[in-house]
Amino acid sequence: MHLTAEEKADFKQHGVLIRRGLATHDQTKRAVARIDEAYRKDMTADDIPAYSQRTFAPHLGDTAELLALYTQTGAADLATDLLGATTAVTTTQIQIRVPEAEFPGVQQEKAMHVDGVACPHLDSQELRTFSLLVGVVLSDISDPPCGALHYLPGGHLTMARWFDQEWSLGLTDQVPPEIDRERGIPFLGRPGDVLLMHHLVPHTVAQNLMPFPRVMAYFRVSHPDHANRRLEALRNPWLDYPPLAEIPSAPTYQE
Repeated sequence: MHLTAEEKADFKQHGVLIRRGLATHDQTKRAVARIDEAYRKDMTADDIPAYSQRTFAPHLGDTAELLALYTQTGAADLATDLLGATTAVTTTQIQIRVPEAEFPGVQQEKAMHVDGVACPHLDSQELRTFSLLVGVVLSDISDPPCGALHYLPGGHLTMARWFDQEWSLGLTDQVPPEIDRERGIPFLGRPGDVLLMHHLVPHTVAQNLMPFPRVMAYFRVSHPDHANRRLEALRNPWLDYPPLAEIPSAPTYQE
């Protein structure tokens, strides 16, 4: 499974690529069954704030049913098409937006951010960045009020300029003011749909106003050299993306 030149050019311009129905019904069903059991039996309201910052059902992160959503759906091949080479993905982040009516005030809307930079729960000097976010839809997200992720197409280019020209390690601002004011576009989909998003694309997550949980499985994918050049990768959005270097039909960082 490979990306077309047009898909690569579109990703370079917008920082986002969506493949519908990439994971099969059986694959999503097995993953949801494991998550639903943990959600109903093991989770309490007190767990939700910490899980929202990291992962729900942390004991499931390395299970076969969850990892298969990346390794056995073609998503890993698409990630390699973008990055050229990747480090092994060994864990899954499970993110659930709980119904506001069931847990009022427990799970607030997230501010615009890029993952692993100036996170409120991390030391401001610490970077936990990666190259590419791969998200697999595990519940119906056809309506924005269900707690959809909102992303800003093309925002990876703005963020790279900001990191290069205005930001320095230790600042607690997660995004520049003009990005902070944005609401972004909701990522809507159905179980099995897959989102590939450049790490630098700023995004937020809304509250879930529907009566059922919104469930996503995320995989943080890195180029093999990323860990040794995290600051450089924040300032140059294509450092971790060698296959996109020669794409002529999409804007480059300098543009």
